[in-house]
Amino acid sequence: MSVYGPIVKIHPVVFASIVDSYERRNEGACRVIGTLLGTIDKHTVEVTNCFSVPHNESEDEVAVDMEFAKNMYELHKKVSPSEVIVGWYATGYDITEHSVLIHEYYSREAQNPIHLTVDTALQSGRMNIRAYVSAQMGVPGKTVGVMFTPLTTKYVYYDTERIGVDLLHRTRNIPSRTNGLTTDLEQVGSAASRIQEMLTTVLSYTEDVLSGKIAADNTVGRFLMDLVNKVPKITAEDFESMLNSNINDLLMVTYLSNLTQAQIALNEKLVCL
Repeated sequence: MSVYGPIVKIHPVVFASIVDSYERRNEGACRVIGTLLGTIDKHTVEVTNCFSVPHNESEDEVAVDMEFAKNMYELHKKVSPSEVIVGWYATGYDITEHSVLIHEYYSREAQNPIHLTVDTALQSGRMNIRAYVSAQMGVPGKTVGVMFTPLTTKYVYYDTERIGVDLLHRTRNIPSRTNGLTTDLEQVGSAASRIQEMLTTVLSYTEDVLSGKIAADNTVGRFLMDLVNKVPKITAEDFESMLNSNINDLLMVTYLSNLTQAQIALNEKLVCL
């Protein structure tokens, strides 16, 4: 962790893509590399996507398919124009001499790119993830070297990504490492249970503060005040009426979609006669 440079925010889909490319690597390949895509603002670099780039690496030289990287980036721009090249990644624990050469290429494609290392081999017993930014060092007019400075990394996710992360997390305690998707009703019940547990924790904390068992935290108090202010002021009767109306709309949409599917299936069978 470092206070120098931007904060790197990484989404779960990036790790899944890196691990998948590592598992599918060519026979004899020690590591895989790829391009990181995302957005950049004044203080943060948010990595939202990536793709692997073919390369050959030996002790003496490294060859990267630059044409493939350019074509893949052009295709990604057609799908997500807001995503730009923010750096590159490599599997492994350490930065090698070849990393400097590869970083020079990405320095031409992006301004001050980041370098992400992912220890997919679990050399330290866990998948260490580190982000770096390069800085030149040396005497002016003489040989100039490159120094990689570590950056602070954070893991973020969209609401849609949270569903996949929770599903993967539940497979940790299953011997087969497999788990099926839950139904919509089960997801609603699970979300309601989590909210109830969090409310219980908040109430317990508030009661302990009021009784003097624990010292009050101003930061937590501000978060709780923001939470209370966000709750809409609505009576129980109005809430029940609004909920029933939304349920009726949902049931109507479900009925119409099932009716459409049945009509399409019937039409396909009539055509085949």
